[in-house]
Amino acid sequence: MQQQEHLFIGGEWVAPSGTATIEVVSPHSEQVIARIAAAGREDVDRAVAAARQAFDEGPWPRLDPAERAEVIRRLAALIKPRRKELAELITAEMGAPISFAKLSHVTLPMLMMGAFADIAVNLPWEEPRKGFYGQDILLRKEPIGVVAAIVPWNMPLFLTVGKLVPALLAGCSVILKPSPETPLDAYALADLLGEAGLPPGVVSVLPGDRDLGEYLVAHPGVDKVSFTGSTAAGRLVAASCGSNLKRVSLELGGKSAAVVLDDADPAAVAAGVEIAGLMNSGQACVAQTRILVPRSRYDEYLDALVAMVESLPVGDPTDPATKVGPLVARRQQERVRSYIEVGQKEGARLVTGGSDLPAGVESGWYVRPTVFADVDSSMRIAQEEIFGPVLTVLPYSDDAEAVRVADDTEYGLSGSVWTSDVERGLAIARRVRSGTFGVNQAYSMDPNAPFGGVKASGIGRELGREGIESYLDVKSISVAPAS
Repeated sequence: MQQQEHLFIGGEWVAPSGTATIEVVSPHSEQVIARIAAAGREDVDRAVAAARQAFDEGPWPRLDPAERAEVIRRLAALIKPRRKELAELITAEMGAPISFAKLSHVTLPMLMMGAFADIAVNLPWEEPRKGFYGQDILLRKEPIGVVAAIVPWNMPLFLTVGKLVPALLAGCSVILKPSPETPLDAYALADLLGEAGLPPGVVSVLPGDRDLGEYLVAHPGVDKVSFTGSTAAGRLVAASCGSNLKRVSLELGGKSAAVVLDDADPAAVAAGVEIAGLMNSGQACVAQTRILVPRSRYDEYLDALVAMVESLPVGDPTDPATKVGPLVARRQQERVRSYIEVGQKEGARLVTGGSDLPAGVESGWYVRPTVFADVDSSMRIAQEEIFGPVLTVLPYSDDAEAVRVADDTEYGLSGSVWTSDVERGLAIARRVRSGTFGVNQAYSMDPNAPFGGVKASGIGRELGREGIESYLDVKSISVAPAS
């Protein structure tokens, strides 16, 4: 069992202020696999003080952007030989199937680092503009300051990189709060920061509970909060930041739709939904779990989806053949099971799956991949984020109704359309109200493209040029014309 009695504060491993610990439990074996020190309020104060000094007086914000980019490239190079180790760590702490962990949890974040570095180098950090009154104006982009980055458990390293690296490239200092379920990958990353050349004080890592997060968000030494999590928690974060006039970015929940047009191939749709709806065992904010299919071909698409779901290997996440692993915690398993019961009570037809354990599984926080048919958009299973391997199949009559049903939710994070006519698909994509959308694919988290939602799915954008700019302020400098 892994033990960590210290906290990473200001670039150093130091003793915590208290004696509280966090137990990391395997979702597969239900056994404790690590015990680490939990941060307290005094540790937040120390981390903020170190971050403030690093930002206000240290070299990091004052380096040329190309120098900061070089540090990030070194960090990516350090991760490369440790990809297998990091993937196994993430599989152990949150149950992601190892094949998915190697690619999406570790390799993609590593590749994103290089892409972010390229964007930062090519960003127009200063831009001349002619003033209305004839004066010269210089627009200068400057780092916001100290950032609190709060990351959930479902894609821990991926989401950490999506916040930490753009903030660092902007010149900010960062206090990272990983989820108490998944702190191990954040600590592994912390070990590499100094080796990559990051100055002391620029990054701290503080695992802790919700109370610690609330204290960090409200801390007067923090200039911006970047939060990924539930919509309910995001509202509280936004309220705290609003009362203190603090910058905030929120990447929240989703209940995205995969719109299947009547000219789409059922087998291709099913293969796409395997990724779009059931990636990471359904524990993804972008998961497209509402499958909208035309009434004229409803049974045909439903049969293809059910066949796909019933073919998925479920079980030990360390097995490379596994497609669906356990959910992160017992509470999550109970939550998903409760929604399966709600769906049945609401009158939806349970076609496959259910709330009992998968065949051959005797322990662990598993839920059978489940498909509901005859779902009405007003049902809770079609409106509320379940965050597990549960698909709901809804009928529609024409393209206009498909758009209405896709938009019939408080969320607006992602979505997709499946068709043999790309132009028709693009017409649907343009009409559905969401921050991201895919045509004949699950929306890919592209490091060159901004990611985020509308409505209750969040505020602001991550990734792409816009992701770095979210950690920058723009200063206008006006120079009087020569007399």
